[in-house]
Amino acid sequence: QSQVVESGGGSVQAGDSLRLSCVTSGIPFGLYVIAWYRQAPGKEREGVICITSRGESKVFADSVRGRFTISRDQAKNTVYLEMNNLKPEDTAVYYCAATQGLGSWCPAGAQLYEKWGQGTQVIVSS
Repeated sequence: QSQVVESGGGSVQAGDSLRLSCVTSGIPFGLYVIAWYRQAPGKEREGVICITSRGESKVFADSVRGRFTISRDQAKNTVYLEMNNLKPEDTAVYYCAATQGLGSWCPAGAQLYEKWGQGTQVIVSS
């Protein structure tokens, strides 16, 4: 059975860093696009960033550009979200999502991702 599991969330101060992990199992990881979404209290889910099957990244949310980076470790079937200079507005539940895709495909539409994790909470205090 395929799974997508996030970890690494927590409570931090503004300006701190966190690294989230998304571990997948039961899927051909090398053929999958992985994206991070987030949902803040009272707000709609927002696409943050994604990484193609060959390791190219695409930022969806302009507010994280220059602060968040995404990477993948093919040997560990894991994608990482490195979040630097965190701000209170980054507070949200962060979700990892996966879909099959090759080349430079990195879709922003959440409906295109068929596998989702349970989410990990990130709280940033000012």
